[in-house]
Amino acid sequence: MNIGVISDTHGSLTAWREAYQRYFQNTDLIIHCGDVLYHGPRNPLPDVYDPKALAAEINAVNKPLVIVQGNCDAEVDQMVLDYPLESPYAHVLTPEFRILAHHGHHWSPETTPAKISDFYQIIISGHTHVPELHRINQTIFLNPGSPALPKNEEQTPTIALISPGEIKIINIKNGQTVHDLMF
Repeated sequence: MNIGVISDTHGSLTAWREAYQRYFQNTDLIIHCGDVLYHGPRNPLPDVYDPKALAAEINAVNKPLVIVQGNCDAEVDQMVLDYPLESPYAHVLTPEFRILAHHGHHWSPETTPAKISDFYQIIISGHTHVPELHRINQTIFLNPGSPALPKNEEQTPTIALISPGEIKIINIKNGQTVHDLMF
């Protein structure tokens, strides 16, 4: 199973389109870790900020899509999205993986309760807009970064792809792998 992972689109139609059209077309599932439509009061407006058009494009996705509610997502966002905003977590169970997705504003990889990290093989979060991929004991922690408002030093717009045996964080502008982990 191939899974596309994205977070923190913050209403950017450009970021969503680039991620979906270039990287998510051949995935079986997409996980969005929140902050979908609204840019938030601490963020600048992202490129082609159009939450209404972004909601329409997300609603047109013709494959399973799991969306976790972020700290910038509100009840009004659910009124325009056909997919439920899971809160505060989404549990994704596939034949290959036990995945927990959350936005990331409640706890970090280092503060994840042991019972949670012992059960899930992959724990995905967003919120920081900084791509991260590492293993703590037997659990893989993934933050795909943000394709719309990246906050890493290089300002690299990123998403992630999970496939059997490998996770990659990808720069959506040039297709280069930023981080990867074989398992």
